[in-house]
Amino acid sequence: MRPVGNTLSAAPRILHPVVHAYERRLSRYGPTAQGVFWKNKEWQFRRYVILEGIFDDLAQAGGITIHDFGCGYGSLFEYLVDKDVMKFSRYTGTDMSQGMINAAKSRHQDPRAHFVRGLTARETADYTIVSGTYNMHMGADEEEWYEYIQASLKQLWQHTRHGLAFNMLRHDADIRYDGLYYADPVRFLTFARQSLSSDVEIAFDPPLPDFNVFVRRPTT
Repeated sequence: MRPVGNTLSAAPRILHPVVHAYERRLSRYGPTAQGVFWKNKEWQFRRYVILEGIFDDLAQAGGITIHDFGCGYGSLFEYLVDKDVMKFSRYTGTDMSQGMINAAKSRHQDPRAHFVRGLTARETADYTIVSGTYNMHMGADEEEWYEYIQASLKQLWQHTRHGLAFNMLRHDADIRYDGLYYADPVRFLTFARQSLSSDVEIAFDPPLPDFNVFVRRPTT
């Protein structure tokens, strides 16, 4: 397997078709759930309900930093904006699409939110959430895509103080679409435990075709 740095340096090449797909989708549907390839807003937000389980009781009181990697037009911030977890907190959304970042900045004027175009984490946050970011590979080689995801998650974990939560489409999903990446939950659970942290759990929520991985810093 290639070193993390080398794998991420190759990311622009395999991500280029993905960026264009999202830009076209945004142009067609605007800043909506369909504009980022989700079935609808209900299913989009249902994923957030699951992923916010990464926040412990202390985090739920607010005063934390949150990194939304693959933020799109900022729908996670829309979901969190009035919750206790956002009291005195700061949210950063990162996305590879400039169009998405522009849409997010236009929609969210809240001073607690900051949006930036990028392929990696630039600052360290208390919590990192990754929802649907790795689902679309647009025909990239599956092993190369897997290596990219691993490198990306390692880089994000290096910039996460307390907890990282991410979801991916299951390889045994009843319906599969071209251009999407369907992952083996056991493979990613093993990767997370071997490469990120000893405190890892996995969750499923049918009928969503996803699995969710929660990675936490071990408590002493």
